[in-house]
Amino acid sequence: MGVDLRQVVAGILTITMFVMLGQMLHRDYFDPAQEKIQGDSHDIEFQGSKVAVEDGLVRTFEGNKGPWMEDCHELKPCWSISQPDEAVSSKGHVTFSLTNGPEYHVSQITDAVMVAKHLGATLVLPDIRGSKPGDEMNFEDIYDVDKLVKSLESVVKVVSKLPSHVSLRDIAIVKVPTRVAEDYIKEHIDPIFKSKGNIRVTTYFPSVNLRKSSRDAETDPVSCLAMFGSLELQTGVNELVESMIQRLKSHSKKSGGRFIAIDLRVEILEKKNCHETGAVGSKTCYNAQEIALFLRKLGFGSDTTIYLTQPRWDSSLNILKDIFPKTFTKEAIMPSDKKSKYLELENSEYENVIDFYISSKSDVFVPAIPGLFYANTVGKRIALGKPQVLVPAEISGTSGLSTDYISPYISKKNHLAYSCFC
Repeated sequence: MGVDLRQVVAGILTITMFVMLGQMLHRDYFDPAQEKIQGDSHDIEFQGSKVAVEDGLVRTFEGNKGPWMEDCHELKPCWSISQPDEAVSSKGHVTFSLTNGPEYHVSQITDAVMVAKHLGATLVLPDIRGSKPGDEMNFEDIYDVDKLVKSLESVVKVVSKLPSHVSLRDIAIVKVPTRVAEDYIKEHIDPIFKSKGNIRVTTYFPSVNLRKSSRDAETDPVSCLAMFGSLELQTGVNELVESMIQRLKSHSKKSGGRFIAIDLRVEILEKKNCHETGAVGSKTCYNAQEIALFLRKLGFGSDTTIYLTQPRWDSSLNILKDIFPKTFTKEAIMPSDKKSKYLELENSEYENVIDFYISSKSDVFVPAIPGLFYANTVGKRIALGKPQVLVPAEISGTSGLSTDYISPYISKKNHLAYSCFC
């Protein structure tokens, strides 16, 4: 009996199709119908960059073809503060509050210090206020008071509270734009301060990007000191964060103790601005399924340990845990004797702080959401020599290189932190 060549070819094609399908399923392939980020109408730079990484900024581990990268050496501060000839004098007081979470605290402390310094005023230790009315904490509940006072001693005098003779009714409220400069302070704030004697500063954010601008070529050393050298966690909170990091590392023995932190919060993903696209049709946020595909295509294996900033587990995260079983929220890795204080209270400030500092110290950080959390986390990571910040994007094909998706803040060295560290 003769063999029909057409039947042979058809059979080969059929077998090939099944093989390809099997490979796709093996790689947990799914179509998230996502757009590749090319930049959007948001002021923050949040795009997958394919700019070459230079100067040894990011290097793969020798002999390891996986997606993990080496940390760089910690950068050194470029700023220097000249010691005053005499103690910093005071002509009045500047008060302020830390609000909206640690990613805002960094900017708020910087602006308040800048204002007090250039006015020659005394800075009053701030309180900490949460998102709900009545959510108030003392500065020392989260941060190290001694560190703040000592780090700023050559710049401004810091006191714990206003003198008793100063009435709150006599304090002028002054709104200042974040990254406030000396010229702005002299023109807009100094006249009010001279008139009232005491002011309360509130920072507003015209933009949430922290890219260097032309005026940052000579960044004020006081601004650098306040932003990167004044805030440290108080001992109890810092020990908790470090214990949680060690817990994550203990789950990561096959990857040398390395783990990924992902800023992914379901509540924010459900908001309207996360469903909108930018000027060129780009995505602004990424869900659990899209993040899972992104990481798999970069080569992160199923044994990878992942920390999520999501407050409590949500069913929408199940697909991420199916692909990466070692995926945790803080409730799963926090010591049980700490949960009553740090998890079970109405106040979420502790949780926000934990997320921010774990994300700053993780081996890899992936921002599923753009915003100030992303920008200020990158700043801390630059200072710590941890450049592996991977910005999500659609990866054409079945695989990609992690170096192609390094945050532009790092690959282009255009983050404000590069004005303060060298």
